[in-house]
Formats: sequence, structure tokens, C-alpha cells
Amino acid sequence: MKLKELVLKRIEIPFKVSFKHSSADRKITQGIWIEAISETDLKGYGEGCPREYVTGESIDTAILFYKKFKEIIINEITSLDTLTFWIVKHKVQIDENPAAWCAIELAILDLISKEKKQSIEKTLELPEIADDFQYSAILGDSAPEIFAAQLGRYIKIGFTDFKIKLSGVLENDLSKVDLFRQFNSSHVRVRLDANNLWINADTAIDYLRSLNYSFFAIEEPLIDSNYQELLKIGKACNLKIILDESFIYIEDIEKIIPPIANWIVNLRISKMGGLIRSKAIVQKAKELSLPIIIGAQVGETSLLTRAALCIANYSRDLLIAQEGAFGTILLESDICDPSLQFGEKGLLHFVPSVKYGFQITVHANKDLLYYS
Repeated sequence: MKLKELVLKRIEIPFKVSFKHSSADRKITQGIWIEAISETDLKGYGEGCPREYVTGESIDTAILFYKKFKEIIINEITSLDTLTFWIVKHKVQIDENPAAWCAIELAILDLISKEKKQSIEKTLELPEIADDFQYSAILGDSAPEIFAAQLGRYIKIGFTDFKIKLSGVLENDLSKVDLFRQFNSSHVRVRLDANNLWINADTAIDYLRSLNYSFFAIEEPLIDSNYQELLKIGKACNLKIILDESFIYIEDIEKIIPPIANWIVNLRISKMGGLIRSKAIVQKAKELSLPIIIGAQVGETSLLTRAALCIANYSRDLLIAQEGAFGTILLESDICDPSLQFGEKGLLHFVPSVKYGFQITVHANKDLLYYS
């Protein structure tokens, strides 16, 4: 493979509804799009979602990373081996710019796979996708009437696994929990996402006990990534602790305090810095039997949804839950056709529309992409 060009564009797609949690309130996507073009004019596509409150990245920092390394990447990466070597060689820079690198890596992997006339799974030596994927219902920090309406729609189509974004306002959060008490099904599992609400464990424990509900787990309750304090919350409230912003690098596994069963890692492809680094994390998690949630960034297009299927499929023996696959349920439009999104009971059945690469049809000329 010989790269001729790397092209960066911004993705700007309005949401059908505003998506809110304690760290952000979004009405439009925040993403970058990369097209890797070979000397034979074959194209590979990649996507990344920079988030200031997750990895400290922004669209501007992603563009700077792209401009700094564009020509170096074109000259140095010619195969899967040279791509893998480049990732190791530039670990520090990728650690600082995981979403920016994710978009570039996905585009190159897609291109390599197309040139080799094989799937992305074949290229990465991962199992081919065979079974359906089960997604969780995600409920943002909405007004009570909106929250109730969304919950009702989720229940109607058969969801039983839920994630609630907490507001930190006890009256509001109690009203959300009361709806689940009315639902009153033994088959329902509910986890919380606090998005770094509290300063210390004691405050978090008091608040969670006030909710008086048997939740399964809680994600990122504290502002600081203090694993000892996180474990204190888990033990006091009989909750598993989900690590998201507190787990960005493979080295973060070393911070986890035994027993492993008390912890879950939320693995998001853009946050981790692409598929190759995500695969390495899953391989380490398999050694430790560390449970995993395959997460997503709000506003992903179907390209990142498809990329996540690679890792979800590979980690099925560890997989606790899967998030995302909202497609045009959330977005006004999608770059991919058909849009990859869950259906009845939260299931996604992936049917390839083309044979090679990510095996999806991409409309890169849509008016959703803007040159920077």
C-alpha cells in the first residue's frame, strides 16, 4: 500500500434531541473524519470524537495533530506492520491525541483491508462477526417528562438493560428512579453514570444511598481518578465501579485494586486511540478476566459504531454491556447507509453492504463533512 493523501474534514450533524449529562449538553456532533487515499485512488475512512472532558482533546487539537504528522504518516506507513510500529514509536503523541489518531488509524486499516480484499476483522486477525449485538438503553439527564417518555419507548421495544445519567440534584434523580420502581421487573438491570459529580467518596455514598435502589454499577462518580476512593464507594453501596475517564491507557490496568470482579472498564474506540490499542487492552483484560463495556461517544456516525463491533465481537466472553448504535435515532442524518442502529430489544444485526474493509457503504460527499 502506498498512501497518496490524507484528508481531514469536520463532521457536523445536528441531533434530533439535545443530549445532556453533567459534563456537557450537546445539540450537534463533534467529530473529525479522515480519508486515506492510495496511489490507485482507493479510499479508506476513519472517524474520531475529540472530547475535552474525556481526553482533553478538541477539534482544534485534532487538526494540529493531523497537520503535524500528515506527511510523516504518508511517507512511513505502507502496511499493517509499519502502522503497528508507528503506533509504538509515537505512543506519547497518541496518548495525548487518541481521538485524532483513532480517525487516522481507522482510515488506514480500512484502506489496507480494501487493498487486500478482506474484512477489517481479517486484517486485525479477529473473529469474523457472526452473532447479533445487544445494546443498553441510555437515558440522559433530561427533564422529567422527556425522561419518562424516553423510558417508555425503550420499554415498549423490549429493552431490559439501562444506563441512567445522574444530575446530582437529588429530587430530579429520585424521580428517575421512581419510574423504574413502577416498572418493577426482575429482568431489568440498571447502572448509573455520574460523570464525575462528587469530590469525595463519603458524599457520593450518602447520595447513592438516598436513591434507595439496587443498581448494578456506577460509572465515574468522582472528579479525581482515585481508585482507592472509587473502591470505597463500590463496597459501601454494593456496586461495581465502571472506569471511563479514569481508564484511557493500557497502563491503567495496573491501578486496579483486586479483586478484579469489582471493576468494569468502559472501552471506547475513539477514547482508547483506535482499534489496535483497543485490541491490546482486551487481550490484557482476557488475561485478568476483567469485565468490559464497549462504550461510545455521543454523536458517533455508523463508522465508529462499525469499528466498535470488531472489539465487541472479540470480547464477548468479557462483555457486560454495549453502548451506542443510535444512528439516525439520534442523528438527523448519517454518513453511512444503512445507518447502523439497534432495533427491537436493543439488538443490532450487522449485514455487510460491501465485502471489504468496514463492509459498510459510506457517502463521504454528503453535506455533513466540512474541510478544515
